[in-house]
Amino acid sequence: MNKSSLYVGLMSGTSADGIDAALVKFGDREGADFEVVAFETTPYPEDLRQEILRVSDAHTGTVDRVCRLDAVLGEWFARAAEGVISSVGVGHQDIAAIGSHGQTVHHLPEVDDRFKIPTRASLQIGNPSVISERTGIVTVSDFRSRDLAVGGQGAPLIPIVDYLLFRSEELGRVLLNIGGIANVTVLPARCGNDEVLAFDTGPGNCVIDGLVSKLIPGRNLYDNRGEIAASGKVDSELLSEWMNHPFLELAPPKSTGREMFGGDFVDKIIMNNPSVAAQDLLATATAFTAQTIVESIACFASEVEQLNELFVSGGGGQNLTLMRELAKRMPSIRISVTDELGLAANAKEAVAFALLAHRTLNGLPGNIPSATGASRSVVLGQITPTSSI
Repeated sequence: MNKSSLYVGLMSGTSADGIDAALVKFGDREGADFEVVAFETTPYPEDLRQEILRVSDAHTGTVDRVCRLDAVLGEWFARAAEGVISSVGVGHQDIAAIGSHGQTVHHLPEVDDRFKIPTRASLQIGNPSVISERTGIVTVSDFRSRDLAVGGQGAPLIPIVDYLLFRSEELGRVLLNIGGIANVTVLPARCGNDEVLAFDTGPGNCVIDGLVSKLIPGRNLYDNRGEIAASGKVDSELLSEWMNHPFLELAPPKSTGREMFGGDFVDKIIMNNPSVAAQDLLATATAFTAQTIVESIACFASEVEQLNELFVSGGGGQNLTLMRELAKRMPSIRISVTDELGLAANAKEAVAFALLAHRTLNGLPGNIPSATGASRSVVLGQITPTSSI
């Protein structure tokens, strides 16, 4: 094991609302024995959030803006790491590494032939050299590229964390993360690594948040606790139309992002439904997220009748209307949040990238091929050393 067992994990998701930072202590080489020492969220100012969204849009994300934002976000990630470290008074020399997912600005998981070369691609920014220089700590980043290089989609990467931390000998479990995009990890009881099923189900909060920001006056960024959706009525005809989206019919492995369910998708909803009240669109979008999750599990999990529990992480777990919609559609499965399993729902992804960095430095694979479609398990991430090495 590395000389230190303390790692920082950094995560900024599709919602682009801020950076989650977790300081984690690991007690074994695999990473299954862990303790969250500290956790903090550093919110982005609204103008920076809007720039991230513009850069993530193919229509406005020009190369100069991507280049500048890469450097800016490197500084912000470094500050987030410094903040969580200083919150408990740990010395920088005691930290083995920082694991930074970065900010995804474009994700292209489908194979495309360019110059007679079939490729998949995904781009995360938040310059790791800046993080390492500002903190003086080894930084592991660019976790998706190695999986892409062996034929995977580079996502989802959380399944190995779910497998190590949450699989059960007695119970079939689903781990559901609802960020901007929703993804599931299905863990049958007593499953082995090669029996893990994981994939993106479709939109998480991104359609809901997009509608709120465009339709609700003021500076609302999301539907707090699902209160706006709760005041509306689901449009069943519209819901059925959205459920015909081609992504939902794809078999795993599959992953997606704002490219499919972001601003263009939201703009079309608004343009095509001018007479539908905002609260009804929000109610329908919330039901859409829930139904895509439930139908994906039912369609692709072969042992769905043997699943007993579903645990939610991510911001969607705080949307009470969304949680009710899930429960209504899955009456035979007990639904809770990962806090019940000993990991705070809002900290899970940051903890995951601390764990992935820990595995990288220990020479252990970080992907699960059945989840990403990769041809084999590989060690993930690029290591940026400190300038003193």
